[in-house]
Formats: sequence, structure tokens, C-alpha cells
Amino acid sequence: MKRVKIEIEIDFCPVEELSEEEQKLVQQSIDATANSYAKYSRFYVGAAVLLANGEVFIGANQENAAFPSGLCAERTAIFAAQANRPDQPVEMLAIAARTNKGLLDNPITPCGSCRQVMLEIEDRYQRPVRILLYGKQGVYRIKSVKDLLPLSFVDANMEHRS
Repeated sequence: MKRVKIEIEIDFCPVEELSEEEQKLVQQSIDATANSYAKYSRFYVGAAVLLANGEVFIGANQENAAFPSGLCAERTAIFAAQANRPDQPVEMLAIAARTNKGLLDNPITPCGSCRQVMLEIEDRYQRPVRILLYGKQGVYRIKSVKDLLPLSFVDANMEHRS
């Protein structure tokens, strides 16, 4: 048996230490929480996607009484960006969340389905997507989606090699 050790490095810093561009994207994700339809969970998530051309698309979670029919903020933002600008790679994605009591103290992390969609964007454009996960106590700054999903499944896994 061989043991494999997987390590990642993630920056954790106050919002003030982010670049101006990163701070702006984080604020847009915070603002996007107001667009959530979270009638059932009362958990409001916002996401903002920065494209290579500088455009920003926002997303917010959308719940439904038929629970599997809802969609997360990250995917609404990514899908809106890709539907409107499929020629533009995603450079960065910021995510924030709040409850009725306000913004979360600790950063929110994306679910497994969102991580897979985000990974596919990296794979599609062959470039890393920087991830900013906001919490009032600080922001996780992650260099690549692969850091969130190190043992990942992408197109190359489906290639048949003899």
C-alpha cells in the first residue's frame, strides 16, 4: 500500500487585505444575497463571477417547494455568465451568505455539485478560477477550484486509453 498526502494552501485574510478588484467582487456577492429566494431555509447565498473581459454576473440561491428544483447561487451566476458570454473564461468567483440575523461570521463553502460545475469551468477554459469565500471574520482566498476538489472528475477521466 502507498499512502498519498494531499495538501493545499489557502489564504485567510481580512477583507481589507484583498485587492480592490477582489473587494469589489466580494461586495457584489454580498449584495447578491438580497436576490435570494430562500423561503424555506432562510439561508441567503449570493455569488459574483468575474469574467476575463471584466464583466460581472451575479447569482443567488433560488429555492422551490419541490426541493431538488432549486439552484445554488454559484451555479446561477456561472450559468448566467456562460449563457451570455460563453467565449469568456471565468477569472474569479466570490460567495457570501447570510441568515435573517445577518452575514455569516465564517466563510461559506460551495456544495459538491457547485464544486463540480466550477471545476468544469476550469477544465473547459484550461485556466484556474480564483475563489473568494466571504465571512465577517475573514475571507478564504483559493487559487483554483482544484484546491476545493483535489481528487476531481473531469473530461480527461473519461478518455479511453489502451
